[in-house]
Formats: sequence, structure tokens, C-alpha cells
Amino acid sequence: MEITPIEFRGQPALRANGIDGSTLTVALHGAQVLSWTAADGVERLYLSPSAVFDGHTAIRGGVPICCPQFNQRGMLPKHGFMRNLPWVHEVSDAPETLRLTLRDSEATRKLWPHAFEARLEAALSGGQLRTTLTLVNIDRAPWTFAAALHTYLRVDDIANVRLEGLQGANRWDSLRDDRWVETAAALHFDAEFDSVYAAPAQPLRLVQPGGKLEISQSASCSETVVWNPGAVLGAKLADMPADGFRHMLCVEAARIDEPVLLMPGAQWQGWQQLRVL
Repeated sequence: MEITPIEFRGQPALRANGIDGSTLTVALHGAQVLSWTAADGVERLYLSPSAVFDGHTAIRGGVPICCPQFNQRGMLPKHGFMRNLPWVHEVSDAPETLRLTLRDSEATRKLWPHAFEARLEAALSGGQLRTTLTLVNIDRAPWTFAAALHTYLRVDDIANVRLEGLQGANRWDSLRDDRWVETAAALHFDAEFDSVYAAPAQPLRLVQPGGKLEISQSASCSETVVWNPGAVLGAKLADMPADGFRHMLCVEAARIDEPVLLMPGAQWQGWQQLRVL
């Protein structure tokens, strides 16, 4: 993998070229994957053209890291603080892998009084992208956390998209605050959608006229979050065009319903893999 430091919308980033012709762009801010194209040259991630790149604000699109808190389920800023801090590029000993690291600092300890090391690894291989988040407890006491890889998938038109593989999964619909077992063989999206599913054992499939994408995740990520803001909420998001909702669908690998208890010296790892079909 050839990795080159670049400037992306005025902010430092890394561009990686895989041996198979795939490409990857990752911002140092938040260790956020911004772009992934397989050898076919097709962009598979959505990045809002209105996203804010100021080195402080969360970036709308790509693969934000939500950690050590998901959404507003706690006392930290929404989705925690890791997506809003600069990470450091480190050489990886794994082939075709880009690695960034974040360690606790005076600033993080004011928000979350724990010693930690976080690593984000993005690995390319034959039409695949695997993003892996690793957390290491380097403190003297245990601590708990939640995490999610908040992946924005690019779609041609949300009206022509279906997501397969969640039938039979327990579902919590956050819009209705209701729980039931998903009965649909495929999800379709014609309005705001925001649900947390018990992650199925088998991969999901995103199907649209332009192609198919397989989405899998580690067993350590016990939930799958599916989100699209729809037209009404989408029009209220300042960092997304009014029609941005039509071109994205978030499918997230998450560990949120039961936080992870991490003992001193232990580590946790969760990953999501996208594969072009």
C-alpha cells in the first residue's frame, strides 16, 4: 500500500493506493475514512459536499468513529469525542493497512477520566474495505464504553435501494420508541428511518440498480444501526444538501445496548467489512 499525506478541503489527510487499484482517503481529524473506491473506480462512501472541515467539527459522511459514547446515551458530547480530535498516523505491520492512533490527553481526561489507546485500521483487499476499531485499557482500573462505526454508504437514489438480511432480527425503532421483530425480507426507504437491530449472524446486502454491496461485522459489534434522515430532517441538517438524504444510507456496526467493560491491560476490537459483489 502506498500512503501519501495530502490536504483535503484544507485539512490534513492520507491517501492510500492499494495494489489492486483501490483507493482510500482518511482524515487525521477523527481518523475518519472519507472515501473508498475499489478497482472499478466507483465511490462507495457518501461524503456531504456541505460537510464542515475546520479541524474541530464532526465531519458529515464517510466513516465517523462514535466512541466512547453512542449518540446522546450518556454525559459526553454526542457520539463521544474521538471523532473530533486529531489522530496520529503510525506504520502498520499488516499488509495493505492504514493505521491511526489516539491516546488519552489532558483534554480527553477532562471529559472522560480514563487512560486509553484507540487504533483505527483501514485495510484494502480485492474489492473489500475493512475498518477496525481497537480500544486498549492502559489505566489501573476498569472502564466501560460504547462504540460504533457510523458508515455512510453512497447510493444513487435511496428510493431504489433495498437492504437485505435483517428479517427476523430484534428491532428498536427510535422514531416510534417501539420494539418488535423485523418481518420484512428487505428494507425500503421512503421517509426518515432510524432503527437499532440485533446484529444478524449473516452479512447484509445493499442492493441498488448500480450494483450490490455485502456488509458484515464482527461478533463483538452486537448491534446494527440503520439510518436515513429523510427529506424533512435532511432539510434541517446544515452540513448536508437538502437532497443529500437521497444519496446516502448509514449502516453501522455498533456496540451500544450493553456497554463493554474493559479491564486494565485488556483490549476490545470491532470491525465492519464492505465487499463489492
